[in-house]
Amino acid sequence: MLPTIRQLQYLKLLAEHGAFGKAAEAAHVTQPTLSAGIQELERTLGAPVVDRARSGVILTPVGEEALRRATVILNEAEELVEAAKNAGQPLAGRFRLGVIPTIAPFLLPGALALLRDRFPRLRLFLREDLTQRLISQLKAGRLDAALIALPYDMSGLEWAPVVDDELLAAVPADHALAGLSSISPDALERENLILLEDGHCLREHALSACRLNPPRMGSGEEPFAATSLPTLVQMVASGLGVTFLPGMAVSAGLVSGVNIAIRPIDAENPVREIVVAWRAGSNRRAEGRLLAAVLQDVCEPG
Repeated sequence: MLPTIRQLQYLKLLAEHGAFGKAAEAAHVTQPTLSAGIQELERTLGAPVVDRARSGVILTPVGEEALRRATVILNEAEELVEAAKNAGQPLAGRFRLGVIPTIAPFLLPGALALLRDRFPRLRLFLREDLTQRLISQLKAGRLDAALIALPYDMSGLEWAPVVDDELLAAVPADHALAGLSSISPDALERENLILLEDGHCLREHALSACRLNPPRMGSGEEPFAATSLPTLVQMVASGLGVTFLPGMAVSAGLVSGVNIAIRPIDAENPVREIVVAWRAGSNRRAEGRLLAAVLQDVCEPG
């Protein structure tokens, strides 16, 4: 006897919702049906997979391991169904794409229009989040691909390049550095350097590309940090400091009408590499590469 796909789905929903009633509702079955499926799974495995407590359902160690393996099996089964439905039709049907916030609003508008024209049967579901969480969802099978920036730890993933995005210096328009044709990392470091808060990979990309340490005050805390690029731009325009901005954001008009001067950075290679990533071995590999090629067309000058 082997567990069925349906039993594994019940286990996954039970882990997600923490209660038999809610899991049954999500599975569109009655609670006794779901409970019977879990009991049959336990008989097949020869051990309990859940502890039933007043506070809800808790997975046993066997249940945790079963859930880990079930997630892989269910992901493969879902991909099998999608591949069969869309055989010979690339980028057709459901495709779940994650995108980081420092790329999404600047690259996607043009990309979505082009994808709609070239692949009218594509049903694209977008999730915007930080790199770490997108990669976790990618490895867990909740995303088919992710549009992220390197360098980053890509173990267990494959990827295709899209474009090298130049990092630029942004300073108040009336700042002394605005009079220079380019700005060195050392000159920026001597100013009040404002960065995005921890968790945004653009922060690490900028510091790494320019070989800088994070700005610190005497207390060990940063003087300022921003939660988003638009906030970062407003902080610089208000004279609070200087920063780095991605070239694609500047080209998309992020600083239009704002009292900010943009200058190249006088460093060896101040760029971040934009890529489309997917799980190693995924059968969405060909579609990931095709998506990257479409995005390359969007990024081409003119």
